[in-house]
Amino acid sequence: MENIITMNQIHKSYKVGSDTLDVLKYISLDVESGEYLAVLGPSGSGKSTLMNIIGCMDSFQDGEYFLTGQPVHQMNDAQLTHLRNQQIGFIFQKYHLIQKYDVLQNTMLPLLIRGETRKKAEALSMEKLEMLEMDKRIHHKPNELSGGQQQRVAIARALVGKPKLLLADEPTGALDSATGKEVLKLFSQLNEMGNTIVMITHDLHVASHAKRVINIVDGELFEDEAAQ
Repeated sequence: MENIITMNQIHKSYKVGSDTLDVLKYISLDVESGEYLAVLGPSGSGKSTLMNIIGCMDSFQDGEYFLTGQPVHQMNDAQLTHLRNQQIGFIFQKYHLIQKYDVLQNTMLPLLIRGETRKKAEALSMEKLEMLEMDKRIHHKPNELSGGQQQRVAIARALVGKPKLLLADEPTGALDSATGKEVLKLFSQLNEMGNTIVMITHDLHVASHAKRVINIVDGELFEDEAAQ
């Protein structure tokens, strides 16, 4: 099985006045194609920084990072933007839908940015919205949807470009318990369909839905645990 993510000795620090704060301490991580991994850690553990590095949204001082075999650590900003758009589907706690756009427009956006024709973008978007049972609400704006419905649209948007990696940041954090369970069930179904998922969370119960769990504490990764 090929590695989607290969990280070798990644180190990230920030200057705070005259002090240096080590956020990630020479961590290494491999994620294979088809895995469902949860990165579990409390606030301040470094998990958000790790997520931003995995998502090619943040830099690091030392180490190597290969995403789908491509050397992230050697790329400039334009190359990183292209890689993000082509290879990663993002799912955020707050959905990050554009309020003035309807469901279909929000879902099409990554494809239009890629340069796909509007006709093809619409067809591919409808396919994902039907799969996620949101095809009856394509002309609704985000503020006309429930939290669970907005997250389904966000998942459709993440999937529409057929990314190699789905990166989810606290995907149930803004949802009530019942809706959160529905979204986690959906994640399991997506993984069974072959999608590689890395989920960042502070919640042990949420993490337990993944097939593999890694703990991050004070910028260090601890031995994997099998998810229950």
